[in-house]
Amino acid sequence: MSTLVKNIVRKKNNAAIQGYRRGETLLVSFGISLFLLSGCAVGPDFVRPEAPKGTRYTHDGDPKEIATVDGLPQHFENGAGPAANWWHSFNSTQLNAAVSAGLADNPGLQAAEASLRQSQENLRAGSGIFYPQISASFAEVRERNSPSTIGSSLPASIFNLTTLSSSVSYALDIFGGQRRAVEGLAAQVDRQRALTLGTYMMLTGNIVNTTIAIAAYHAQLDESLQMIALEKDQISIAEKQYQAGITTYGALLALRLQLKALEATLPPLSQKLSKAEHLLATLEGKTPAEFQPPALLLKDISLPRQLPLSLPSELVRQRPDILAAEAQLHAASAGIGVATAALFPSITLNASYGQASQTTGNLLNSTSNLWSLGGNVTAPLFKGGTLRAQRRAAIDAYQQSFASYKQTVLAAFAEVASILRALEHDAELLQTEAAAVNDARIAMNLLKANYQAGTANYLQVMVTDIQYSRAKISYLQAEAQQLQDTTALFVAMGGKWTNGSLSLK
Repeated sequence: MSTLVKNIVRKKNNAAIQGYRRGETLLVSFGISLFLLSGCAVGPDFVRPEAPKGTRYTHDGDPKEIATVDGLPQHFENGAGPAANWWHSFNSTQLNAAVSAGLADNPGLQAAEASLRQSQENLRAGSGIFYPQISASFAEVRERNSPSTIGSSLPASIFNLTTLSSSVSYALDIFGGQRRAVEGLAAQVDRQRALTLGTYMMLTGNIVNTTIAIAAYHAQLDESLQMIALEKDQISIAEKQYQAGITTYGALLALRLQLKALEATLPPLSQKLSKAEHLLATLEGKTPAEFQPPALLLKDISLPRQLPLSLPSELVRQRPDILAAEAQLHAASAGIGVATAALFPSITLNASYGQASQTTGNLLNSTSNLWSLGGNVTAPLFKGGTLRAQRRAAIDAYQQSFASYKQTVLAAFAEVASILRALEHDAELLQTEAAAVNDARIAMNLLKANYQAGTANYLQVMVTDIQYSRAKISYLQAEAQQLQDTTALFVAMGGKWTNGSLSLK
C-alpha cells in the first residue's frame, strides 16, 4: 500500500474516532440534561401560608384567669396546647369511661380511620410510577397460518408456538408531572389525617358535652320533683284554709295553675334527657336498646382549673380544620404542576426480551431469542386549547382553596374569641346565680326560724322553699353551661391523637 493511501486511511480513521467522541459527548450531555431536568418539576413549589403574628384573639386582650364561685379560678396557660386526654381534667371516672367507649366503637371514627388508610395506600400506589414497570408472560398456542395474506402461494401450515417473554418500561418524569401528582396524593393523606383528628376531637367533645347534659338534666329533674312536692303540700294547706274561710278560691286556683305550669316543665325536660341518652348511645356505637345510661351526678364533674390557650401562630399548626384546609391548598398547588406538565412532551423507555419457538425443546436456544429496545415520545401539538384551559382551571382551584383556607382561619379565631368571652360571662352568671341561691337559702332559713317561733305560717315557709329550688335549678343550668363552654375551648384548641395504632403527627 502506498504512503498516500495509508495517509488517507489514517485520516478517515481519525475522523471516525472524532465523530464517535462527539457523539459520545452529545450523548453524555443529553443524559446530564435529562438528569438536571428530572431534578425539578414545573409548577409552583408549595409554601405553607405564613402563620399570624398576633398574640391574642380578642381586641381588648385575652383573659389571664377567670374567678369562680368556689374561689379557685380558671387559669389560662398561654402558649400551651391541650393534652391528648384532655377530658381527664374533669376528674370523672364515668366520663372517662364514656369517652373510652366512644373511641373504641364509634362508627364515624372508624370510617375516618379507614379513609386515612385508604389515602395512604393510594399514595403508595401512586409512588410506584417512580420505579420500572416489569412484567412477564408465557403463551402456548396452536396456529394455522395463511401464506396468501403475504402474497405467497405456498400451502397453509399448522404449527405450535411457545413464547416466554418479559418487558420493562420506565417513564422519564422530565417535567415532574408524575412527581406533582404524587405530591398531590401526599397532600390528600395530610388532609385525611387532619380530618381524622377533627373527627377524634369532635367525638370526644360531643361525648363530654352530652355526658354533662345528662347529669344536668337529672339534677334539674330532681329539683323540679321536689318543687312539685312542695307545691302539692302548699295546695293541700290552701284547700283547708279555703274550707275554713281563711283564703279565697281565687288564691287556691292560682296555686293550682302554678303547679300545672311546673308539672308541664317535666315532659320537655324528660324528653331532653332521653334525647341526650340516645345521642350518647350513638356516640358510643350502640343502639338505645342496648345502652345503659351513666348514673352520673353533676357534682361529680369537676371544673378544669388549667385551660390551654395556644398562640394564634400555634393554633394554625394544630387545629384540624385549618390543617385540612392547608392540605387542600397543597393539593391544589400540586394540581397546577400536573396541568403544566401536561403541556410538555412525555418520554417512556421500553425494553423486552423473550424466547419464541415452535417446539418447547428449542425454546431456550439462542436462535429463539427475541428482543426490542426503544423509546416513545408523545408531545401535544393541538388540543383545541384544552390543556391551557385545564391549567387556568387549576390556578383558579388554587385561588379558591387559598380563600377557603383564610376563611377557615378567620372562623377558627372568631370561635376561640367567642369561647373566651363565653367563659367570662359564664363565670359572671354563675356568681349571680350563686348569690341568688344563697339569698334564697337565707330567706328560707329565716322563715323556718319564724315559723318555729310562731310568727310565720307554714305556707310562707313552703313558698321560700320553692323559691330556693327555682334558684338552684337556674344555678345548675349555669354550671352545666360553664362546663360545656370549657369543653368547647379544649376542642377549639385542636389536640393530639392517642387512640389506636395510627400515627397522626
